Amino acid sequence: MNLLFLLSIILFLLMVMVGGKKGIRAFFSLYMNFLVILVTVFFMLNGTLNVIVITLVSCTIISIINLFYTNKVNIRTITAFISTITTVFILLLFISFMTKYAMIQGFGEEETDEISGYSLYIGVDFVKIATSVIIMSTIGAIMDVAISISTSMHQIVSYHPFVPKKDLFRSGLNIGRDILGTDTNTLFFAFFGSYLSLLIWFKDLDYTIGEILNAKVFAAQILMIFSAGIGIALIIPICASINTYVLMRERN
Repeated sequence: MNLLFLLSIILFLLMVMVGGKKGIRAFFSLYMNFLVILVTVFFMLNGTLNVIVITLVSCTIISIINLFYTNKVNIRTITAFISTITTVFILLLFISFMTKYAMIQGFGEEETDEISGYSLYIGVDFVKIATSVIIMSTIGAIMDVAISISTSMHQIVSYHPFVPKKDLFRSGLNIGRDILGTDTNTLFFAFFGSYLSLLIWFKDLDYTIGEILNAKVFAAQILMIFSAGIGIALIIPICASINTYVLMRERN
């Protein structure tokens, strides 16, 4: 039996045992997300479509799959979806500006051997590609924070229907603050874990600290980490505000 197939069976069984029907939907959402990413890459390589627009559409579809398909359509997932798309749109504008003026596009000298056999004249805007990579890398964490805050705030209102508006908003912020540190560190280790071999290579090449900090690939990773952290920080007040407005309006 193929090892990947065996691992997928084990993952499926564990998700069913732990999550039940929701676990089954979550399992199939993994493959749906993978398909969305493949289609996104295909359209990006087309060269005629705007990469930023493609990224926004892809993030919208991924959010629909992970929020509405996995958790069904309800007031919690709707507010989480609105919060996610709002944050992604703001983050796209911010990262587009940052990647342009940080000049991290293109390839560093460390990647010369890898690209020597390829043609670079493919008509792809690597500034926008870098923006897309950052957004697609953080969309999961942003959705996670959004649904966590939405669910918690709706639980608060269900147990305390007449909670004051100010206290409800403050509770949403407090919930987000507890998630902020762990999710930011999760993204940090995820990004740097994938580039651990590169850091070892820097050491073997006797790079100084200054050369490492000024390397294009290292700067790109740092920008990704900071941008991801900004996205997680942004979603907290946005999601808390939207949920407070919706819940107060529903109660009234």
